Amino acid sequence: MTKDDCYQLGHITKTHGVNGELVLFLDVDTPTEYADLASVLLEVRGELIPYFIESIAIVKGSRAIVAFEDIDSMEQAERLINCGAFLPLDELEPITDETRFYFHEIVGYQIIDAEAGELGTVRGIYAMNAQDLIAMDYLDKEVLIPINSDIVRTVDRATRKLNVALPDGLLAIYMEEGKDADKPETEGDSSLRSADQGDETPDDTDED
Repeated sequence: MTKDDCYQLGHITKTHGVNGELVLFLDVDTPTEYADLASVLLEVRGELIPYFIESIAIVKGSRAIVAFEDIDSMEQAERLINCGAFLPLDELEPITDETRFYFHEIVGYQIIDAEAGELGTVRGIYAMNAQDLIAMDYLDKEVLIPINSDIVRTVDRATRKLNVALPDGLLAIYMEEGKDADKPETEGDSSLRSADQGDETPDDTDED
């Protein structure tokens, strides 16, 4: 199984205790839905490897304390820090509401503006602390579109189109000759979050 067949659930942030437990940040809308997770695919040196879960406890929002089978020492656990955690796409519940979407599913969609009509295509999503952004390919430039209900209106899955109402002047900012906006620093792959949900970033400052 490859990453193209999966969605990213979150990532390992640090060890917990001395018996091989780890902290898993769940980058999802509802972390408690994964309280009975039996296994996960971890990206280790570029490969997805299945790890079976002995125990998992959801604590403090999006953090989970996880014990994996055959990981029973701090040394073994340390090798998994910063590994991405993935699950197969076929386990993901589909969204049918046209006002909501998973971030990963709109990549490649055509963006249709209420005034300007067809624009460009969705290149990807930048997950930010304050505001998630759609990266759109438009006239050989990258245009960043804030994700909120006033701007991103509906998604048409049948035609792979995203209907938006861009703020006045947004495109002009990126079209100015010689001007390129700085690419934002992301907080990781947040493809599982749906568009009408707020973000929660991992809190790694707590004591184990």
